[in-house]
Amino acid sequence: MRQAVNWKGLLMLVLCLVLVLAGCSSSKNDSSSGSSSGQSSGGSASSESGSGSSSGDSGKKFRIGVTHYALKNEFTVLISDAQKAKAAELGVDIEIFDGNYDVNTQISQFENMIAQGFDAIVFSPVDVEAMAVAVDKAVDAGIPVIGVNTRVNSDKLTSYVGSNDVTAGEMEMEFIAEKIGGKGNIVILEGPIGQSAQIQRREGIHNILEKYPDIKVLAEKTANWSRAEGLSLMENWLQTFDGQINAVVGQNDEMALGALQALEGKGLNDRNAIPIIGVDGIADALQAVKDGRMNASVFQDAKGQGEMSIEVAVKYLKGEQIENEYWIPFQLVTPENVDEFMNN
Repeated sequence: MRQAVNWKGLLMLVLCLVLVLAGCSSSKNDSSSGSSSGQSSGGSASSESGSGSSSGDSGKKFRIGVTHYALKNEFTVLISDAQKAKAAELGVDIEIFDGNYDVNTQISQFENMIAQGFDAIVFSPVDVEAMAVAVDKAVDAGIPVIGVNTRVNSDKLTSYVGSNDVTAGEMEMEFIAEKIGGKGNIVILEGPIGQSAQIQRREGIHNILEKYPDIKVLAEKTANWSRAEGLSLMENWLQTFDGQINAVVGQNDEMALGALQALEGKGLNDRNAIPIIGVDGIADALQAVKDGRMNASVFQDAKGQGEMSIEVAVKYLKGEQIENEYWIPFQLVTPENVDEFMNN
């Protein structure tokens, strides 16, 4: 006798098998999805450490923008050259812009770098106050800003690399004060008014002058870090203060060398008669010290500042820990030690 099929039982069995298979498939998909997500979140970091790439994104180089207050004097050119060399060494792209001593130009350069999506910005500001707005714009766009060489009044800088300009002013003024025996008349050539180096070096100079009441400042005026302007200004002072100037204090070497040229043009080329000093330790100034034409300079490490500014930017982009400030000391250069600096 033929047995009746238990259709109800068979249907229940098929339903159970479907549910079991669906559960296995869901579990497999969940596991696959979780594994894929974990690889993605850690993939760029793994690629970076494994390949030594300087990028946070796989296969993409960091792009760093640099704007300097100007590229018309030797010192900022030295910083710029050091930045290019360090960027090449670290495998990052770099573009460098000339702020041309103009706030609006430098702000526009910031805006262009923000629009182009640079990964970081390194800059030496034209003006200590006015350039704070540019830092705000970059930081608001998620771009870190590293200051180098000159300061900006902003608490939003990611880091700063430079030297203490108050110290530079104190060092050069102390040297001149001792050279003229603590009394006499001096003239001071200043950097662009409103730039941090001008403000702080002036502070340092006047810190020392307070100790020497018998030293009189005949004139204190900007020559905008320029050798040509330093020459012109000194020529005017030699006419205005005929025979009264006992020493020249230049807030940088370019202006001091311009003043030296004016002195030599008048036959006043005895550095013991009218001592002269500058700041930066650029090649022409070091040679002038060695040749006995200039008394001294205060060496500022342009190469060190330039290299470190790029190193700090790259470290930050890689997620490494950095300091808020990096200080590179000034050093007094005299005829006795000038050869040490010329060989660097």
